[in-house]
Amino acid sequence: MAWLRLQAAAAVLALVVAAGVSHGFEFHEATVEAIHRGFSNGSLTSTALVRFYLDQISRLNPLLHAVIEVNPDALRQARAADARRASSDGRLIGALDGVPVLLKDNIATRDALNTTVGSFALLGSVVRQDAGVVTRLRRAGAVVLGKANPSEWCNFRRVEDGWSARGGQSLNPYALSSTPCGSSAGPGVAAAANMAAVTLGTETDGSILCPSSFNSVVGIKPTVGLTSRAGVVPISPRQDTVGPMCRTVSDAVQVLDAIVGYDASDAAATRAASKYIPSGGYMQFLKKDGLRGKRIGVPNGFFQGKGETQLRVYNQHLTTMREHGAVVIENLDVATNSTALLAEIRSNEGIAMRAEFKLSLNAYLADLRSSPVRSLAEIIAFNNAHPVQERLEDFGQDNLIAAEKTEGIGSVERAAIRRLEELSANGLEKLMKEKQLDAMVTPDTTASSLLAITGLPAIVVPAGYGEAGVPFGICFGGLQGYEPRLIEMAYAFEQVTKVRRPPMYGNR
Repeated sequence: MAWLRLQAAAAVLALVVAAGVSHGFEFHEATVEAIHRGFSNGSLTSTALVRFYLDQISRLNPLLHAVIEVNPDALRQARAADARRASSDGRLIGALDGVPVLLKDNIATRDALNTTVGSFALLGSVVRQDAGVVTRLRRAGAVVLGKANPSEWCNFRRVEDGWSARGGQSLNPYALSSTPCGSSAGPGVAAAANMAAVTLGTETDGSILCPSSFNSVVGIKPTVGLTSRAGVVPISPRQDTVGPMCRTVSDAVQVLDAIVGYDASDAAATRAASKYIPSGGYMQFLKKDGLRGKRIGVPNGFFQGKGETQLRVYNQHLTTMREHGAVVIENLDVATNSTALLAEIRSNEGIAMRAEFKLSLNAYLADLRSSPVRSLAEIIAFNNAHPVQERLEDFGQDNLIAAEKTEGIGSVERAAIRRLEELSANGLEKLMKEKQLDAMVTPDTTASSLLAITGLPAIVVPAGYGEAGVPFGICFGGLQGYEPRLIEMAYAFEQVTKVRRPPMYGNR
């Protein structure tokens, strides 16, 4: 079967070769800045851009399964954007005017699109309103292109990374046999393969950082509460966050600027985090000298298990950071035994999140205008009634059943949450404060759990390509509200290294 897949892939690739340039505009790898420049000089329209991405999806999605559904209204939105600019001498209504965006299929839209987290159980459900981040995207002028394939139930069901019953198995466009990684696999694959200008993912623990690493894109996991979670199918209100997954740091920051801010429908979290939003937004921190003077920590125990190629490249990157003015401090201990620390975190995470998932999911389902299912118990029953469609024999649903057995946030769950807070306060947070660090640098997503448990931010940037061309990333993580300095470092690193290259499947 593998040779048939590769043969089909080659045929798809040949079809794409001639699709990249039209009227002087280079569509492949187009940035938001280039798109707006094309609008301004007349070489591009939103309509042409949407048609290009729809064509990319029709050509590549049968192979990559990155997109679960396209928006039948996308071309109308694009034509409206073109008409609006034409009637106002090209004035943009926002930073994403006319820019097509794909949303992970747990982010609600009040339109013709479904919001199902990849499950047939939610197919046909109707939300009351757009998710908070979608409201902000539309206000910034974005065109909602469609929904990207998630790992079903954001992998809380523990399926194969990138698989959902509705969307099938997302494949890594750099190496089809490699994992696309994480529950935001679809957005990562779609961004990498030029199936949208920008994409939006979500993370509870690793679900933006991991697919960004493995698909050679930039992923920003914001401080929890910086972006609204209202209208996003939840796992854990303590840890859930929404962030951009794009081909460049600049594009990701453009999207971040558009989606941050207070939302009355997620009031407590967004009010608490709004103090971190800088006056003038985040674009001002795109500085080519952003590494200069930064104190960057490298913790012990997080580079274990990486191949020789990766370790050599990471060491070269640390040297590059020093050459560009950063103070890199190696051999730091977050804990005496990082393996034991991560195991304890994951154990307590599981205890807390099972109860949080049931409570928050049932609340989301109850608020829907209409839905085939109204509770976690009904979802479990749906899966039992559709075992082939939901691949119960392959994946089961033990974690869903365990969550259903919980009875709220009791003493056991509160103790687990307290322990997570202690592990963070006495570990990563304490180390960063004592050493006055601007960031902790780790490979790929190895530190995702450390960053997740108290809602800390991180940015993944492409770092290299290993065996068989599989991408790997480098992660800049910090304390709550550290986005400005993380952006400075990530952008400067990207500009000096220029690592990212287009995938074999998705470009010429």
